[in-house]
Amino acid sequence: MNIILFGPPGAGKGTQAKRLVSQRGWVQLSTGDMLRDARKAGTELGNKVAAIMDRGDLVSDEIVIALIDERLPEAEAAGGAIFDGFPRTVPQAEALDRLLEGRGSQIDRVVRLTVDEKELIKRVEKRAAEEGRADDTVEAFKVRLKAYNDQTAPLIPFYTGQNKLVEVDGMGAMDEISARIARALDA
Repeated sequence: MNIILFGPPGAGKGTQAKRLVSQRGWVQLSTGDMLRDARKAGTELGNKVAAIMDRGDLVSDEIVIALIDERLPEAEAAGGAIFDGFPRTVPQAEALDRLLEGRGSQIDRVVRLTVDEKELIKRVEKRAAEEGRADDTVEAFKVRLKAYNDQTAPLIPFYTGQNKLVEVDGMGAMDEISARIARALDA
């Protein structure tokens, strides 16, 4: 089963993806983690990615698709992928559909985590303090939230039209949210 965890920055996609990995054995394909790893490596790509991320901008589709394509064999061997932070735009969703179709696969479910904006800011500030992530300043968060609202929100009708979107309340305790996601996936 291939799923997308979808929602604004700070909605808990990464946390819930890690829980699904331990519960179901699927592979988490977190473009954010892949990009942060490239950044830490200090490679040419990593330095390019760092400048883009520090501004709060989105990395190009070509870079992200290439990162995903490299990891798909691992996900296929595990019986499923959890796409976390990708796709972010309708063209990316279309590219992912083509990529998966070429491999005889598809996205089975899109779980949209809904969280109010005040809670998102609180979560991002907490994550910045605990993890020291350079891309988790309030200013960068606001740029990312605007990018999400402008560019990523159009995925809602895209996946609704494919009858794959399920909305899950992302507010509350992590265990409660995990249980809601499990119900959505098993429905």
